[in-house]
Amino acid sequence: MAVHTIVGGEGVHLVVEETGNSAGVPLIFLHGFSQSGLCWLRQRTPELEQRYRLIAPDCRGHGRSAKPEEQQAYTDSRLWAEDIQAIITTLGLDRPVLIGWSYGGVMICDYLRFYGQASLRGIVFVGAVSKLGAPVLSLLGADFVALFDGLFAHDVRQSTTALQRFLRLMVAGEPAPQDLYLWLGYNSVVPPSVRAHLFARTLTNDDLLPSLTLPTLLIHGEHDAIVLPAATHEHHRMIPHAQTRWYPQVGHAPFWEDATRFNQDIRTFVEGLDA
Repeated sequence: MAVHTIVGGEGVHLVVEETGNSAGVPLIFLHGFSQSGLCWLRQRTPELEQRYRLIAPDCRGHGRSAKPEEQQAYTDSRLWAEDIQAIITTLGLDRPVLIGWSYGGVMICDYLRFYGQASLRGIVFVGAVSKLGAPVLSLLGADFVALFDGLFAHDVRQSTTALQRFLRLMVAGEPAPQDLYLWLGYNSVVPPSVRAHLFARTLTNDDLLPSLTLPTLLIHGEHDAIVLPAATHEHHRMIPHAQTRWYPQVGHAPFWEDATRFNQDIRTFVEGLDA
């Protein structure tokens, strides 16, 4: 495994882990709200690593990456786009596939808006949203929305309690203790102010997605209590050529809850891009 430090938008330092086949198709895995690149640990398998170049950044404000305090560092869509572009150019990635989980769907749209589709091979939305602010609320689970005050609170007890409830919503069943406390660890290093800043912007990409011509895969757990399945139904209406995969008995983290199927679906999709 290689660990890179890459300078993103407005000089923010991003920590990016790379594994796999340096000659393979690059796959950039973009994590969700309050997470880190470690959420993709179950994709570090021979099935994917022998074929593809796997890139997993800690996005700005998360994990080991820099955490600017000012709100503008998170509400400017161009900065998110510049972060992804910096990863692509610094690592010399040839037409990567962008895989965005949850909030990562917004990051993909940020990139598309400012850099277009030409430098990409395909995109994958995983339980993803492409809206923020009031437009997204109807697509989020009520139990998740009810946690916002706690997730944005600076009181340690209130914040930790909200995080544990949030993480238990992540999967369809009760998470294994070793998973819950791994997740709690990297969620806890995200400052509550950053979590609040992530939801401080209002946007939709309803104008952008219908123009998408890239091969697209939509993956969603049928029991997702954080981003409701309605989000993927909406995406498919806007991107009618997209392939859609529904995961039964799975919540918001199909790449973790059913990693075997997820990895096979990614492999099948990527292999089809050059067919």
